Amino acid sequence: MFGRDEKVSAIRLTVAQYIILAIFLILAYGLWRLQVMQSDLYSSLAEKNRIRNVPILAPRGKIFDREGRIIVDNYPSFSALLLRDSSHDLNADADLIAEGLHLDPNEVRARIRRFASMPQYQPIFLKEDITPDELAFIDAHRNELPELDTIMAHRRLYPRNGFMAHVIGYVGEVTEDMLNQPQFELYSPGDVVGISGVERQYNTMLMGKNGARQEVVNSHGRTVGLLGETDAVPGKQLKLTLDIDLQIAAEEALDGKNGAVVAMDPRTGEILAMVSRPAFDPQSFSVRVSRDQWNKLVSDENHPLLNKAIQAQLAPGSTFKIIMATAGLQEGIAQDLHVNCTGGGTFYGRYFKCWIAARHQTHGAVDIVKGIYQSCDVFFYTLGEKLGIDRIAKWATALGMGQKTGIDLPQEVNGVMPSEEWKIKKFKQKWFAGETISVSIGQGAIAATPIQMARAFGAIASGGRLVRPHVTNPTDLPPGVIQASNVPDEVTIPIDPRNWEIITDAMAQVVSPVGTAAASAIKGIDMAGKTGSAQTVSNMLKSKMSASEKSKYKDNGWFVGVEPRRNPEIVVCALFEEGEHGSEAAHVAAKVIQAYVEKQRRLPTKMAKNNGKAEIGAVWTAPDTDGEEQRLQAGHFFVDMPKESIAALVAAPGIR
Repeated sequence: MFGRDEKVSAIRLTVAQYIILAIFLILAYGLWRLQVMQSDLYSSLAEKNRIRNVPILAPRGKIFDREGRIIVDNYPSFSALLLRDSSHDLNADADLIAEGLHLDPNEVRARIRRFASMPQYQPIFLKEDITPDELAFIDAHRNELPELDTIMAHRRLYPRNGFMAHVIGYVGEVTEDMLNQPQFELYSPGDVVGISGVERQYNTMLMGKNGARQEVVNSHGRTVGLLGETDAVPGKQLKLTLDIDLQIAAEEALDGKNGAVVAMDPRTGEILAMVSRPAFDPQSFSVRVSRDQWNKLVSDENHPLLNKAIQAQLAPGSTFKIIMATAGLQEGIAQDLHVNCTGGGTFYGRYFKCWIAARHQTHGAVDIVKGIYQSCDVFFYTLGEKLGIDRIAKWATALGMGQKTGIDLPQEVNGVMPSEEWKIKKFKQKWFAGETISVSIGQGAIAATPIQMARAFGAIASGGRLVRPHVTNPTDLPPGVIQASNVPDEVTIPIDPRNWEIITDAMAQVVSPVGTAAASAIKGIDMAGKTGSAQTVSNMLKSKMSASEKSKYKDNGWFVGVEPRRNPEIVVCALFEEGEHGSEAAHVAAKVIQAYVEKQRRLPTKMAKNNGKAEIGAVWTAPDTDGEEQRLQAGHFFVDMPKESIAALVAAPGIR
C-alpha cells in the first residue's frame, strides 16, 4: 500500500509531460500536412467525388479491300455502365442488376471485384450491345439504381459466314494476361482491343483515342450539370491488299472442305486472298463470347480458330519435289539423272514404294521433267540419296522453308526444315541417311505452311526472286505505322535460267493430259503447278488400324500453281485436308487462278475518267439459289456523273 503522503517522482512526471507533448506535436503535424502540404491533392480527390468522368468511345477504323470496298464497318449500340462513385452498395444491388440485364449475379460481382483496384470514378462496362428491353430497365430504375448508366458505343460489323475471318481477326475485351504484355501496357481493364488477325496486328492505328465527358453529380450520383467534353478521335482506316472478288472465289472453291487457300502476287508479295476452313464468326466476339461458345471453339478437333494458311504445320508431300528439283539442278545432279521406276526402289537396305504402285503400274524411264509432271517418287528418292540432307536443307532454307515468311499477321509459325544440325540440336541424335529418302518427297520430319509453299513456288517461277508477303502495303499505312519484321522485303536466289526453264516447263505439263492434275487445266490460261499428297500418319501405324480408324487419317491434298508459268502474276497454294489426292486440291487452286485471270481480262481501260463515268466498287449479301443462305457478292458499277463530281470523288475509297 502506498502511503497518503507518497508523491509521483519528478522523472515520471517529466516523461508523461513529454509523451503528451509528442502526441500533440504529431497531431499538429498531421493537421498541417493535411491542410497545407497536401491540400491540392485532397482538393483534387474531393473534386473527383463531385465530378464524374464518362468515357466517349472512339470508333475503330474501318477496313477496306485493295479497291476501297468496305470489309469491316461499325454500328452504333448502347452499353450498360456501372458507376462506382455512387453511394449505393454495388454488391447488394448485384442481384437486381443481373436480373434486369440478363446476367449471372456472380458474373456481376466478379467484375466489381476485378475493378476494385481501379479509381472509383472509372466506370465498369457491365454489358455491351444491350437490348431495347434492357435499355428500358435502366431508364425505369434511375432512382432505385443510380449506379446504372448507358453509353453509346460503336461495335464491329463483320461479314457473315466467317468471310475473311482469319485475316480480319476479331476484337474483344483486353484480358489480364494481355495487360502484362508490352504492346498492351497502356490499356486498362474493359478496353476493347484486337485479339487476332489485322485487328490485332494494326490495333494501335485502328483503335483511335477515347474522349471523355465531365459531369457534375450530386450526393445521390445523379447528373446535375456538364463541365466539359473532349471529343473522341476515331481510329484510322486500314486498306488491305486482298481483293474481295478473288476472296469470294477462294472461299467458294474451298466451301465444304477443311484446309486453306493462299493467293499471292509473287512480284510484290501482296496477298490477294487468304482462306482457312473451318472458320468462325467474328461477330460473336464483337461483344463478348460466352464461356460455352469459347469452349466449343477451342475443343473443336477441326481447329476453327487456327489460321491454317500461316499456322498449319504439315508435311507438304510431293509439292516439295519442286524445291528438290531446284536443288538437284543447281547442284548439277538432276540434269543427267535417269532412273527406271518399277514401282519402288531399295535405299539404305529398305524398300520404298512409289505412289503409282498402288495402281499396279510403273513410271518406267524417268528424267527430271517426267519426274515432276508424273511425280515419280523413285526419281526423287534417288535424287535425295545423291544430294544428301544438308544440300537439300541448304536450298530449301534459301527458299524460306523452316522459317517465318514475315507476313504482317500475328502468330505465324516457323514450320520445320530438318538437317543434320537440326536433329542434333532438337533430339541430341545423329541424322540417319534413310531419313533423307522420306524428306525427298516431302514426308518425314519436314513441315510447311501454305504461305511458305506459295512464297517458295513464287520465287522459283520468278527466277529466284523471293519476296516477303504482306496483307497491307507500307505506302497505304499512316506515318509512324510500320510492318515490324526481321525478314527482308526481297532476296535474290541465284537460279540458272536454264534450270528455271526446265522446272517451269515441267510444272506446266502437270496440268497437261500427261500430268497429275490434267483435269484442272484451263483453256487459254498458262497455268503451271505441282500436286502433292501427304500422309497424316505413317504406313506402319496405319497397317495396324482397322478400316474405320484408317478413314480418320486420310492423306492431305496439296497443290501450288502459278499463272503464267514464268514470271507469274499470281501464285496459289491450296491445302485440302484429308483430300487424299493433290488433284482435288488442284481443282480448288484452278478456280482461284481462273477468277483472277478473268477479272484481269475484264478490267476497263480507264473508263471512269475518259467517258464521264465513275467506277464504284461494292460488296453486299444476297440469297443463294434456294433463297435461304446469304452469300457475299461483290462487283463494280459505272455511274454517269458530271466530270467535276468525278474529280471530287476520285480519291474516295471504292471510287476511281
